[in-house]
Amino acid sequence: MAAADVADDVLDYDPTLARLEIQVAELLGMEAALWVPTGCMGNLIALMLHLERGDRFFAPAQAHVLVSELGTAAWLAGGMPEPLSWEGGPGKITPQQVRRAAGQPGPYYVLRSRLLCLENTHNFAGGTYFTVAEHHDLVQAARESGLRVHLDGARIWHAAVAQKVTPAALTEGVDTVQVCLSKGLGAPMGSLLCGSKPLMETARRLRKMLGGGVRQGGIVGAAGIVALDYLPHLEEDHAKARQLAEGLQRFGFELALPPTNIVLLPVPSVPMAVTLLSEVGIRVTSVGASLRFIAHRDHRSEDIKEALQRMEPLVDRLRQRGAE
Repeated sequence: MAAADVADDVLDYDPTLARLEIQVAELLGMEAALWVPTGCMGNLIALMLHLERGDRFFAPAQAHVLVSELGTAAWLAGGMPEPLSWEGGPGKITPQQVRRAAGQPGPYYVLRSRLLCLENTHNFAGGTYFTVAEHHDLVQAARESGLRVHLDGARIWHAAVAQKVTPAALTEGVDTVQVCLSKGLGAPMGSLLCGSKPLMETARRLRKMLGGGVRQGGIVGAAGIVALDYLPHLEEDHAKARQLAEGLQRFGFELALPPTNIVLLPVPSVPMAVTLLSEVGIRVTSVGASLRFIAHRDHRSEDIKEALQRMEPLVDRLRQRGAE
């Protein structure tokens, strides 16, 4: 990062950011890419590209754009979000749902169905992913229904590794895709929004409008290039997550084995469980009634063993409901 070749990205592009953008666009099979500081900004810019006031967009229930981006889809992009239930399994919607939801154009005073927003992997469903075939069928259903498609691919790397396919196989047919360099890959910051060259030219203006213009951005762009080097090792993170889940199952907990690198552990009292684990040096976040553990590049298999050893004496208390 300290030795990065830099310029002023606001004025004449930064060479290291440009190199990163080209690399990611090629990985995803897209025409062009734009670096943004955060995945939330990347998703917001995409929604601003696709939506106008009075437009409706669809997304799987509990998608990040619906529940974790402070309502900017409606507030700034002007779109009305409509969640679709998980009829295809945890985190998954079906082509039939897309067609039903889109329906037929109505009179002038009804919302216009304009966009389908997918998420792969689905964070709050525990890292579940759409297969290549499922992705293809959803995109086809969207096209037949007159919808554009944005893919929140913050963790698309994990979906690709789990299926042993290229990331580009999971972006085919979409108008835009946002991918993250920090989640799983370890960069300190940065995501990329990808699409056609004309769309990314407009996206660059929107990035500036939202305050996302950077000067010597190559400093953080270099970290993104290094982060991409970790892609061949993501399967190791999936194995660490399975190691953790299998250990928790041996303790008698009922939980699903993770499809990627996210483990969800249902507990009677999330606040009490978070406190108990914190006291033994294990920091976790929560999703609904579950604890969320994420295995990543900074963990070793020995760390997972150590975490399980620290948790074992707490098993009975973690199963208690705690004070009402």
